[in-house]
Amino acid sequence: MHAPSSAPPTIVLVHGAFTDASSWAGVISLLQADGLTVRAPANPLRGLAQDAAPIRSMLRDIDAPVILVGHDYGGAVITQAAADADNVVALCYVAAFGLDAGECVLDVMNRFAPAPVADATCTAALPTRTSGGPDSELYIRKELFPQVYAADLSPQAKELMSVTQRPIACNALTSRSGPPAWASMPSWYAIATADRILNPTAQRFMAQRMAATEHVLDGSHAVVLSQPDAVVAMIREAAEQGQ
Repeated sequence: MHAPSSAPPTIVLVHGAFTDASSWAGVISLLQADGLTVRAPANPLRGLAQDAAPIRSMLRDIDAPVILVGHDYGGAVITQAAADADNVVALCYVAAFGLDAGECVLDVMNRFAPAPVADATCTAALPTRTSGGPDSELYIRKELFPQVYAADLSPQAKELMSVTQRPIACNALTSRSGPPAWASMPSWYAIATADRILNPTAQRFMAQRMAATEHVLDGSHAVVLSQPDAVVAMIREAAEQGQ
């Protein structure tokens, strides 16, 4: 456990696969209206070690308590990045992967009934490769993206997300997590009950495994966009208890 602090926390938001930091736009606006400092870095989506490294570096540069928030694959990233970060006082997961030591994203996906995303993805070879780097990446088929990822968003938002999606390297799905930060710090988890990317049963399993404070939201995987108020309410709760 980390010692309480009277300083206002900085909120660090880590996005997941198939999107970018703009997915936090509504959440950022509400947090800034509360007078909180917010950072929403780009998540490279290349592999767990590579993706956690810049987040870990950012945490070292923040001279304040931190509430670390992850959506989707971003949850796996914060689980690893916060493991040795002394200033992180709470973790918040939003329909996210809270992996255990030695576990990977596919382990969680395969443990539960397949979500519709299993039949909606396609892989593409990378046009250029680096030694030891990923050789292929995963997309959601454009025509299936709206119903699988963002069923509760407007038609315009669905279309925009489907054509601007950022693929995730296939290697990232099999990267093994290190010791989980949630084992030693307070955690919150927003379960999206209408999620068609990450089975809600898997979300409940991970939330209970980490003894997280649960917030149940009736939303799609894109709940950070469709229900920013509810997501921010959870982050505020974590921030208040972390002080």
